[in-house]
Amino acid sequence: MTLADTVGAVCAFLQLPPGATTSTVESKTNFFRPLTSGTARAVARPLHVGRSYVVVQTDVYDDEDRALGQTTQTQAIRRG
Repeated sequence: MTLADTVGAVCAFLQLPPGATTSTVESKTNFFRPLTSGTARAVARPLHVGRSYVVVQTDVYDDEDRALGQTTQTQAIRRG
């Protein structure tokens, strides 16, 4: 789920204060069905944005909007 990991990381990065970076603490993926043809689309949203952690959920869909998988990531905020 490289797509979900990348989109989730961008979503987490957009929540950071200036000068901060992130480090992955946990990443969990549930696979629902394979993508047999067409393209995949990923949608990420922050579930929690705190002082120390950002939790992001990324849902991946096929061309017919069927769920392919879901990734939840916890990112530690590293202040520079």
